[in-house]
Amino acid sequence: MTDPSTENGSETTGRGAVAADRSQLLDAILPHVAFDGWSEASFRAAAADLGLTTAEARAIAPRGALDMAVAFHKRGDAAMLDRLDRADLAEMKIRERITFAVRARIEAIDDREAVRRGSAFFALPQNAPEGARLIWETCDAIWTALGDPSDDINWYTKRATLAGVYGSTVLFWLGDDSEGRAETWSFLDRRIEDVMRIEKVKAQVRKNPVLNGLMVGPNWLMSKVKAPQHRDASDLPGHVRGEG
Repeated sequence: MTDPSTENGSETTGRGAVAADRSQLLDAILPHVAFDGWSEASFRAAAADLGLTTAEARAIAPRGALDMAVAFHKRGDAAMLDRLDRADLAEMKIRERITFAVRARIEAIDDREAVRRGSAFFALPQNAPEGARLIWETCDAIWTALGDPSDDINWYTKRATLAGVYGSTVLFWLGDDSEGRAETWSFLDRRIEDVMRIEKVKAQVRKNPVLNGLMVGPNWLMSKVKAPQHRDASDLPGHVRGEG
């Protein structure tokens, strides 16, 4: 018998239906996450709330709670990108753009308990690689949205540095009860200032003939590192440029 999901373009419709179902499953699991974390118990409870068997829920999210935690993070990324798309970034300085983007990401979904539980969940050894990938993708999305033109080692250092800023700010935000999260935004400003100070030092080194001379070898080696050609790679991307 022919599978109807592959006829007349309905395969695409099927994928869209799965995406919609995953969004519904995510909405259903969030109330349970506050009590049971991103766990199998929460996943099963969410499935039951939707009238699904666990097997049917796994057809939507094969990895169970892990897929739901990933979907929650990506929902925040999507909300951030929507806000950045509507903002007048051209009127901002680069420092202001970065600050605005990080703040937009943190404010995207104001469910601190789900984020708190997610931080513990992705700290587990079996989930840590997925958590690192998600943070990297968030920082890549920010730099891409801000129009980052770099295609060399700076492509990596910008994202790695931003990952440190973003990660530390989220952890501070989780414990911040100040009005309007004012202390979090002050903390973010200080972290951005630290980054800008590092960039100033790097610029001074480039201008110093002695120090710049000492960096000829390392700079040559780093010049061989290029940004990824395929941004949809599942692992942390990158390649080294050959001589040809």
